[in-house]
Amino acid sequence: MTSSPSPFRFPVAARYAGMESSPLKDIFALAAREDVVSFAGGIPDPELFALEDVTACYDWVLAKNGHRALQYGVSEGEVELREQAARRVSRDLPTDVSQIRVTSGSQEGLFVVAQALLEPGDVVLVESPTYLAAVQAFSVHGARMIGVETDDDGVIPEALEEAIRTHHPRMVYLIPTFQNPTGRTMPVERRQAVADVLLRTDVPLIEDDPYGALSFTGSTWAPIAALPGMSERTILLNSMSKLMSPGVRIGWMRAEGPVLDTLAVAKAAISMQSSVVDQLMVARYLETADLDAHVATVSGVYRERRDAMARAIAPVLPDGAHVTHPEGGMFLWAALGEGYDAQEMLSAAVEAGVAYLPGWSFFADNADRSTMRLSFVTHSPAVIEDAIATLGEVIAAHRA
Repeated sequence: MTSSPSPFRFPVAARYAGMESSPLKDIFALAAREDVVSFAGGIPDPELFALEDVTACYDWVLAKNGHRALQYGVSEGEVELREQAARRVSRDLPTDVSQIRVTSGSQEGLFVVAQALLEPGDVVLVESPTYLAAVQAFSVHGARMIGVETDDDGVIPEALEEAIRTHHPRMVYLIPTFQNPTGRTMPVERRQAVADVLLRTDVPLIEDDPYGALSFTGSTWAPIAALPGMSERTILLNSMSKLMSPGVRIGWMRAEGPVLDTLAVAKAAISMQSSVVDQLMVARYLETADLDAHVATVSGVYRERRDAMARAIAPVLPDGAHVTHPEGGMFLWAALGEGYDAQEMLSAAVEAGVAYLPGWSFFADNADRSTMRLSFVTHSPAVIEDAIATLGEVIAAHRA
C-alpha cells in the first residue's frame, strides 16, 4: 500500500516567506464580520459616497468617450486626469501635466517607487511608527527599514539627521499630515527643520499625503515638497481613495526630472496602466463636481466621530496611557503602556464584539506592543461609544 503524496506546494519567494496573511488582509476580514464592530481599517462609511455625482460622471464618460474609455491607455496616465491632478497639486506647489504620473491608488504608488528606486540591501528611513503597507512594499523589494524617533509633532529632526549619518539611506519616507497610524500632523516649523536636514544631507524624500484634505479645523498644511529646494528631491503621492471613493483605485505621483521616465517604466512593468474608464471618470468628477464641498461634509462627519471616540476612550485607558487627538484624517493611536500586549488582547476583544489593529505591525523595528490603531470613520457616534465601552472592559480584564 502506497502512501498518498503530499499536497503540491508552489515554492514561495523568500521575500514573502511567512506572509500567508498580513495585517491589511486581516483588516478586511474583520470589517466583513457582522458580529464585530471593527475599528481596524480606515474604511469610509459608504453612506457618505457622492454616488449620484460619480454615477453621472461614469455615464458621461461612457456616452461621450466609451470606446476610448474601454481601450488600453498610457502608463503615464490619461492627460485629462493629469491636468486635474496638476491643478490640485498647484494649490501648494506649482505643477504641470508633465510632472504627474497616475497610479492605481497610493498603494501602487509605493510599489512603483520601490521598484524604481530601491536595490536589495538599501536602507529606507521611516517614522516610528509608520504606514504598515509601506513597510511591506519596501521590504519585499529587499530594502531594510529603520525607524526614526517621533514625538507628537512627527519625526524628530535631530534623530533623523543622526539616522542619516549612521545608516546612509537611499531615501526617507514620511506622512506629515494626519499620519497613518497615529493621526499626528507635523507643524510648519518641524517641516522646515526636516527639509533643512534633507537638503543638508542630500537625501531624497518620498512624501505620502492621502489624508491632507480631511481637516477638522479648516486648516491645511502644504507638503514638505513645497518648501524651497524640496520639489526636485521629493516624490509626492496623492490619492482619491480617501476623498472620493476607495473602490476607485486612482491616485498620482508628482515628481521632477529624469525620475519621471523611470517611474513610468516601473508602472508599466507592474500594471501597464491604471483603468482608463476610472481615470476619465475621476477627471470628469474633478472638472464638474465640487470635491472641496464634498470633503468638507465628510470631514464634518468624521470630526463628530473622532470626538465620540476621544470622549469614550479617555476614561477606559489605564493610568499612564497616551492617546493622540488628530486634527484630521481617519485614525486615533493609543499606547496602553508597560504590561499590555495589544496583539494578545485582540482575540478577547473580537470575542467581545470589537476589533482594532494592533500597533506592532506599524513599526519597522523596536515595536511597542502596547499600541493600537483605531479608525473612527466607519461607524456612528452611538456605535463608537458602545464599542469603546466594550473595549474598555477588555482592557480592564488585561491589566498587568
